[in-house]
Amino acid sequence: MATVTGARPYVVVSAAMSVDGYLDDATPDRLLLSNDEDFDRVDDVRATCDAILVGAETVRRDNPRLLVRSPARRAAREQPPLRVVLSRSGRLDPAAAVFGPGAPTVVYRGEPLPVVLDDLVSRGVRRLLVEGGGTVQAQFLTAGFVDELHLVVAPFFVGDPAAPRFAGPGRYPHGAADRMRLAEVRPIGDVVLIRYLLGPPDGD
Repeated sequence: MATVTGARPYVVVSAAMSVDGYLDDATPDRLLLSNDEDFDRVDDVRATCDAILVGAETVRRDNPRLLVRSPARRAAREQPPLRVVLSRSGRLDPAAAVFGPGAPTVVYRGEPLPVVLDDLVSRGVRRLLVEGGGTVQAQFLTAGFVDELHLVVAPFFVGDPAAPRFAGPGRYPHGAADRMRLAEVRPIGDVVLIRYLLGPPDGD
């Protein structure tokens, strides 16, 4: 399990998407892009991290708890991962599940990512999982703050221009001349996990 010991945490971005790159559809209901086996894999990744981060829109739309679900994995930790929310306005429902019992929660209101990461390091966060949404994930990617990328691809199309997509237009550090390193490809039921490493190779 990799961690960064420098100025910021080791950052893992995790996303599930359709074949055509959509994170959801445009309906009020959440689109199921994964399966129980992959949910358990994500739970295992959560259990290896010191904090789990999402944006305010993910809190409003999906109402996630951001907890490690497995009792065995929870028991193996001294404390649960910190829950982190990024919000431009700070307007969040105090009854949202992310503010419920099970783990502490920190909200950053309009803070630049370097400030957020510096503060998380001061709180003991060495490994950070960024779960969404697409805007927040793109901010981390374009800033060059991602060390590992987990993409789960579901075997269907969405094709709705009004629906959110993964990694929209932007200046990304890993173009054709600086490719990410493929670390793993694994079928999980009817979805496929693709895992990339974005940091420098060991020894660089």
